[in-house]
Amino acid sequence: MAEARKDMYHETFLREFAVKVKQEYPLFDIEGFVSAVLGQGWEQLELKGRIRRVTTSLGHTLPADFEQAVNILDGIAEDCYGFPYVFFLDYIEVYGLDHWELSMRALERFTRMSTAEFAVRPFLKRNQERMMAQMLEWTSHPDEHVRRLASEGCRPRLPWADALPALKKDPAPILPILQQLKADPSEYVRRSVANNLNDISKDHPELVLATAREWKGSNERTDWVIRHACRGLIRAANTKAMELFGLTAQPDIRVEQWTITPDQIPMGESVEFRYALRVPEGQPMKLRIELAVSFPRQAGRYYRKLFKLSEKEVPGGKLLTGGRRFSFADLSTRRHYPGAHRLALIVNGQELAQTEVLLVQEERRHKRIAEGGTGP
Repeated sequence: MAEARKDMYHETFLREFAVKVKQEYPLFDIEGFVSAVLGQGWEQLELKGRIRRVTTSLGHTLPADFEQAVNILDGIAEDCYGFPYVFFLDYIEVYGLDHWELSMRALERFTRMSTAEFAVRPFLKRNQERMMAQMLEWTSHPDEHVRRLASEGCRPRLPWADALPALKKDPAPILPILQQLKADPSEYVRRSVANNLNDISKDHPELVLATAREWKGSNERTDWVIRHACRGLIRAANTKAMELFGLTAQPDIRVEQWTITPDQIPMGESVEFRYALRVPEGQPMKLRIELAVSFPRQAGRYYRKLFKLSEKEVPGGKLLTGGRRFSFADLSTRRHYPGAHRLALIVNGQELAQTEVLLVQEERRHKRIAEGGTGP
């Protein structure tokens, strides 16, 4: 995603933005700004590097007085909505650490047009107690973007952002903020609360489980939050998390079909799997069905990833069937290697069936066929 987004900062965009600045600040040097941004090394910069280049170029062309510079940006903010303008927030991060009150007002203002979740983190590291108090205050803000910032900005493991070691070690200061937002009317905010708790669960699973038990049943909005927050624990087959949501072990389920075809394919191709599960007679049971794939890595290592297939309540005695295709094409987030891939059927965290699929390089496959062997 970052590799594609970096190209949004091209000369046309920069000039159009510079014109907006000059309308607010007639002394703004458009050519100097554009030249500074697109100067030496620009093509080699990735997204974060390009954002910072725009920021520092603004720092060289806006007034040195921070308050005056922020007022200029504020004057054009209504015409600068969307992710590309995240450098407004980056400007506050870079130049505003010594101007706390003014920076807080700017973060609150500018997060509505882009997002300040990255920019608040240096302030957290500078003075965690003061910044967390500000975030707690933001939880009652009328704008959903500001309320979301209260949660998203203090996520211990926020993707693409600097980690917060102190909050990873002790997430207790985060909980009052999440408590205030757990039933927020905005799904945008509630999703952030769930993601924050999911971050915390990776280091403090018992704390998240205790919070989930405390919140469970208070209302539908909060129930959704805790279910989404515990998704990592459920994927890891954490017994306590599974039981909290009715996903108890079901040893009497019988596998009547588990087939994967073909069992050998060229790199980048797909297989089709089918399953049939016989649920024992009696009361309905809640089942979460997943496909677990163990991918070989280099140096003989493997990593296992779960793919959710279904989660629903099933009547006793029912034959539950399903299946789909699974692709081994490379993704931006996953590269495949030749070799045996183990595919397993998981029900409520328990492995009930497994088999292997062999991925082969195309040249190996053609050689086997030429020598009289079989191929898919």
